[in-house]
Amino acid sequence: MAKINILSPNVYNRIAAGEVVDRPYSVVKELVENALDAGASEVEIRIEKGGKSYISVLDNGGGIEYADLKSVFLPHATSKISAAQDLENICTLGFRGEAVASISAVSHMRYTSKCADGECYRIECNGGEIGEPMRAAGEKGTLVEVEDLFCNTPVRLKFLKSDKAEETDITTFVNRFILSHPAVCFRYFADGRQLAQSFGGGEEEALVSVYGASVLDNVYRLDAEKNGIRIRGYISNQNYFKPNRSYQSVFLNGRFIVNATVSAALTNAYASYAMKRQYPFYVLYVDMPPELVDVNVHPNKADVRFADNQVVYGALYGVVSAVLDGKSKALAYVASDASAPAAGQETSRAEEDSREPLAPSDPALGYTYEQAKREMEEAKAAFRTRQSVAAEETQEELPFEEVRGGTADKAVRTGAPQKETNGKELYNDLFFEPNTLEVNAPQAGGADVFAENKKLLAAEEALRRERAAQMKIDVAHCEYKGNLFNTFLIYEWGDNVYLIDQHAAHERLIFDRLQEKIEKREIMQQPMLVPYRRKVTPVEGVFLENCLPVLREIGFSVEEKEECVFSVSAVPTDLQSIAPDEFFDGVLRDISGLRGIKLKELLRDRLAMAACKAAVKGGMRLSEDEVVALLREMDGDAGMKCPHGRPVVVRMTRYEIEKLFKRIV
Repeated sequence: MAKINILSPNVYNRIAAGEVVDRPYSVVKELVENALDAGASEVEIRIEKGGKSYISVLDNGGGIEYADLKSVFLPHATSKISAAQDLENICTLGFRGEAVASISAVSHMRYTSKCADGECYRIECNGGEIGEPMRAAGEKGTLVEVEDLFCNTPVRLKFLKSDKAEETDITTFVNRFILSHPAVCFRYFADGRQLAQSFGGGEEEALVSVYGASVLDNVYRLDAEKNGIRIRGYISNQNYFKPNRSYQSVFLNGRFIVNATVSAALTNAYASYAMKRQYPFYVLYVDMPPELVDVNVHPNKADVRFADNQVVYGALYGVVSAVLDGKSKALAYVASDASAPAAGQETSRAEEDSREPLAPSDPALGYTYEQAKREMEEAKAAFRTRQSVAAEETQEELPFEEVRGGTADKAVRTGAPQKETNGKELYNDLFFEPNTLEVNAPQAGGADVFAENKKLLAAEEALRRERAAQMKIDVAHCEYKGNLFNTFLIYEWGDNVYLIDQHAAHERLIFDRLQEKIEKREIMQQPMLVPYRRKVTPVEGVFLENCLPVLREIGFSVEEKEECVFSVSAVPTDLQSIAPDEFFDGVLRDISGLRGIKLKELLRDRLAMAACKAAVKGGMRLSEDEVVALLREMDGDAGMKCPHGRPVVVRMTRYEIEKLFKRIV
């Protein structure tokens, strides 16, 4: 028997690092959260080589006292909570005490900190070995530096992304911190370049610093309270959508979250306005009592669990759908200048707690959380009662002979005491005995135990061949019988009748020719008088940068002029009529980068539209020569579909038709 070992701190800290610190962005996230929990109003982040070689976070928070300096590197050491009951009312971003210990176990980490009424000290930890505090020079606050991340876990280094990709993930998190804490001033530098800055001027200023001023013309500002949940922030109007979900952010009590209930509520609210592959823009701040949400679900603290998902879903869906649909109650949800927090001010927790609850008697304003939950429970109980009453009434209407089960059902009708019974006794014909045949045991008479399987496989293969043969029309022996409504061509072959949609067939043939032409085209460029500029998110920027060789091969002259801003100065001559916004929306729909982009995939919708316009229309009468030419060009392909997925050919057998007329029973 293997001996049970008690792991040393440097071992279990490395194990914890696999969950808490998997990439450079997670280091930045944990350190910035600590700075914000320390009450910082200014935070400066610097990284080098995507955070692999150097990360620093400087804040002007409360600092760390000399006596606590060595404790910061210890596992499960935190200033956020002190007892188990504190987990039920978490109001800070961090609370586990795992992050710093995990980071220091896989890097060279240094803390320089000074309290308001103390001296400045510095302490280092190299791969889990803690040094002694020493005096240093510094201002009030804390400077945390991390060098050579994963220096003692080289396997982890192999799984990191490129420097640019890691930098992009960090930039994404910094932008989320800017949005989630609009009263804090952030400065962010990567390899000496300043990539982001906010001035703590409030939510609107934070939104503009991340997405640009133009976004304000396309959003509604919310400040609502429903079911005891406060919902603030910005949602896109009915005509403003993005090609992917990277423009969506939800902050619960100041923490960025990704939650299925929240996402479903917002997606369903926009369902009647968003077209396929379009996603709404929103930055929402959701505030609710911390005891009603569990943030201690996953080490990254991004996923949360609610005490009642229905109440949260109803609040978000009700507010957003009311605003989008233009209902009268939306007047209470859309923020006015008077109700919006002033620039540079962020609503404090105490101010939010002191807000008077909205009057429950006004349905436009909603209920408190407890009232909403109680209302739903009463509705559920009433629904169950109606269900049971309906079931009893239905059962009373049935004749006794039609009621299954005999004794048990009769007892229900008469109110007599019921004898305990199981489902098998009541519904014996619905049960079966398990098969006890041993697979390896030979059957009597030496029969092959796999004979039935072989027969089944042979039958399936014969059926597959039959279906494949049915998908091919014998053009030479088909007889044209006319058309229906000048739209559907009728062909007869043996005992089969084929109905061919002339528009769908012609559309598919044109579409295939256009795709083939695009693939074999010669590249010629047409310069643009005014270059097209596209501002993107950091995630989109990395994706576009990887796509530049393909875009240039297509014929676009495109380059990154500045951080996350791409400029197109020339387009292919055969695509000069294309709308740049629509084209790049199509490129950015799959920002995962798991599938290489191709020209025909980028232009598929446009080619399908061109084929649809050029194809013969339904209701247009074709000559017999045109009908024959169309079928010949189809090459007898009965499984063909139009570019939009509609079938081109429908086959009916003589047996099916005769059965419709009851000639066959």
